[in-house]
Amino acid sequence: MAKKPVAKRPPAKTSTGRPAGLFTWLAVGLVVLVVAALVIIKVTSGSTPSTGSSTFQAADPTTVTELTTVPASVFNTVGVTSPVAPVNAPQSIAGQPALTATVNGKTLPEVFYFGAEYCPFCAAQRWPTIIALSRFGTWSNLGNMSSGSQDIDPNTPTFTFLKATYTSPYIAFRSVESETNVYDAAISSYTKLQTPTKSELTLFDKYDTSKYIKGLPATDDGSIPFMSLGNKFLVSGASFTPAALAGLSRNAIAQDLKTTSSPVTEAIITSANYLTASICSLTNNQPSTVCTSTGVMAAKKAMKI
Repeated sequence: MAKKPVAKRPPAKTSTGRPAGLFTWLAVGLVVLVVAALVIIKVTSGSTPSTGSSTFQAADPTTVTELTTVPASVFNTVGVTSPVAPVNAPQSIAGQPALTATVNGKTLPEVFYFGAEYCPFCAAQRWPTIIALSRFGTWSNLGNMSSGSQDIDPNTPTFTFLKATYTSPYIAFRSVESETNVYDAAISSYTKLQTPTKSELTLFDKYDTSKYIKGLPATDDGSIPFMSLGNKFLVSGASFTPAALAGLSRNAIAQDLKTTSSPVTEAIITSANYLTASICSLTNNQPSTVCTSTGVMAAKKAMKI
């Protein structure tokens, strides 16, 4: 088994973080296989590695469109098939108070995300999160971002939720990007960005623990990214390895989302189908065109929803 990478936790906590899928990483040989499978994609797309920036930069509209309008046929063809980069589904929990938010006087189930811009695991997880939520609503003000250059899987291409807004008649979304991707050598850490509210920190501290995350060592409590989907499903750690995105640009990844045979697309879309299935359980399976689609039904079956 590959050694766990070191990942920094949110402010005021220090420990080794958790790799994709709670506590197991892909073996080195599998990572090599991912890279080999991606060579053709890199060459044909002409992409270059992303670099970090401390200045907010709005995401390219064309890239956002490709990201948020993935054809239904892609979700249905991929389903939950990702043989090169295995994907972990959200974990279900029961008997907890529903996580909701009031939006324009209406109470909606809420998806809560806690991460940081430097975090490579967060970088990977934002891709399927944006895609899944786009099936229920509309994004605006997504920003370009790359994970920290001082961390494992440096400069992983992604987006930031820092200034993003999300509108949906079915679901509410709330996020915290706790730190930037700018490393400050003077404090041996990344610079602070958003401070969670007391209720957000309470939610994070309670559920991102071995008590609720199956198989999680207690020493890994509080790693990021963390997501609560209505307090009915939890995500802790990236659902697939950020190594799958190494050397690619945001544009290249987004453009390739129509290619169902791409190992990167398979990992992202499989994760998005799992997230969609989880969200459908919060929305009473609305919209039905999404929640009864072949890909989502495959995810529901795999998750025993």
